[in-house]
Amino acid sequence: MAIVAIYPGPQTSRRHPKHPKHPKHPKHPVFPYLLRNVSVTHANQVWCTDVTYLPMSHGFIYLLAIVGWNTRHVLSWRLWTTQDTSFCLEALEEAVEKHGAPDLLNTDQGSQFTSSPWVGELNRQESKISMDGKGCWTDHVFIERLWRSLKYECLYLNAYDTIREARQGIADWITYYNQERPHSSLGDQTPEETYQKLAV
Repeated sequence: MAIVAIYPGPQTSRRHPKHPKHPKHPKHPVFPYLLRNVSVTHANQVWCTDVTYLPMSHGFIYLLAIVGWNTRHVLSWRLWTTQDTSFCLEALEEAVEKHGAPDLLNTDQGSQFTSSPWVGELNRQESKISMDGKGCWTDHVFIERLWRSLKYECLYLNAYDTIREARQGIADWITYYNQERPHSSLGDQTPEETYQKLAV
């Protein structure tokens, strides 16, 4: 019957053991929140990213998406079985290759986003790094809405058996989300229409 329980899953935003608040390891950086009172007006001014877990028929997998802050456009995404940094970097590199580097990229303080490879790539692209801090949770709401829509409209209805099936199903849904689904917050335009308009 493809019945799936809906409950909090594996933590996807764990801080690295070398997080600055860990007394023995002060070297893993956390960056300040840079979006307070910032007006975001063009397509690649600000991106954000997040990792969520996806339930399967047996176990779960992880999904990362990179999204345009004010366009809701999913710029790239990756699916993987663990929360290592490599699949996050692949998504970042693809987004930069397709769209150019963002002026700023905002994340939570998860270990993937405080890792040296991730920080080093953004520094190489000369993109500013911003991280959610206390009192900034509302700025992450729209990517949480993306996860909610994807899970309820795609994952929970299909209960995929394999990663291959999940990847194809998610790819189809994201294409629909980007190119066909209008958003009231975007004046009933699709994310792709809004991205193209603001990228000019």
